Amino acid sequence: MNNDFKRIVIKVGTSTLTDESGLIDRVYIESLAGQIAGAKARGSDVLLVTSGAIRAGMESLGLTARPRTIPEKQAAAAVGQGLLMQTYADTFRRHGLTTGQILLTREDFRERGRYLNARNTVLALFRHGVVPVVNENDTVAVDEIKVGDNDTLAALVASNIEADLLVLLSDVQGLFTAHPGEDQSAELISLVPKIDDGVRAMAGGTQGLNGTGGMRTKIEAAEIATRCGVTMVIADGRRPDVIADILAGAEVGTTFLPSQKCLSGRQRWMVFGAAPKGSVSVNDGARKMIVEKGKSLLAAGIIDVTGKFGAGDLVRLTDKDGNHIARGFVNYSADELKRISGRQSSEIEEILGYKGYDEAIHRDNMVLQS
Repeated sequence: MNNDFKRIVIKVGTSTLTDESGLIDRVYIESLAGQIAGAKARGSDVLLVTSGAIRAGMESLGLTARPRTIPEKQAAAAVGQGLLMQTYADTFRRHGLTTGQILLTREDFRERGRYLNARNTVLALFRHGVVPVVNENDTVAVDEIKVGDNDTLAALVASNIEADLLVLLSDVQGLFTAHPGEDQSAELISLVPKIDDGVRAMAGGTQGLNGTGGMRTKIEAAEIATRCGVTMVIADGRRPDVIADILAGAEVGTTFLPSQKCLSGRQRWMVFGAAPKGSVSVNDGARKMIVEKGKSLLAAGIIDVTGKFGAGDLVRLTDKDGNHIARGFVNYSADELKRISGRQSSEIEEILGYKGYDEAIHRDNMVLQS
């Protein structure tokens, strides 16, 4: 594995950040800061994605059980986020590093302008030698704008800033052939060249009381990262010098290799950031031309249109069975596509009164889902 990583995203989960009593572990954060300082001394820019705001708020508010309602979670996050950042700022300062806080929601990835602004902010912090500390903005996030978990958030951030390496520091050693707590014959998988159904089947649910993610979310994060050209490692966050060992090329945890055909920056946003405004279903012939031949979508291949969207909007392409096959920017509105669906390109002008394009979606404005 290439270990010349210039831009690194490190994610640490709540279960790793907390001690046996469930409190934020300041001794661990001291160790983490030292390891990140070591990575920066090698010449790498490092961004930290952190969980733990709600946990820190619970500690300050004297709560013994994790809040269940959204307002209570947001209240705990509002108290805890500042405390957590202060802990990071004080600790990293002792290692000669300055931290900068960035709070994100799903909307910051969906809207192209905000997506680029987030990237530019991180790159500006890197130029000043700052360690950006990213968390989801739990004080305002509701289901509609939540990323969902910080494994996914870390992968989206790694994609956004075109990182070389994503490290998920967890309370597990990596991906096993079976759940190690239930199957004594389970073996650690050190290298995953490609994510397939077999790898996905190995993912279980959430482990531990404090975290919100599990191996399933880590595999999903790996699918995002690797398609975007990012190497990803799942490792035991409590292993001494874990970051240094990874950067030195040691066999640590599970490494997921980046795809050979990586998405461009615009394609990354189309697949993992932007929210489609509707769906266009295509027949078998159009599916084959798109997936196997790399062709554009013509009106003749459209069998159904759902949603309200205008020309230039992003839509999801599905086959006749509803399977998601691609995303693309349409040349015609939903109403116009309904009128010309199943018809030849030569008929478009007669039906609509004009013809701006032969293609419903041009291949240059389309990206396959996988």
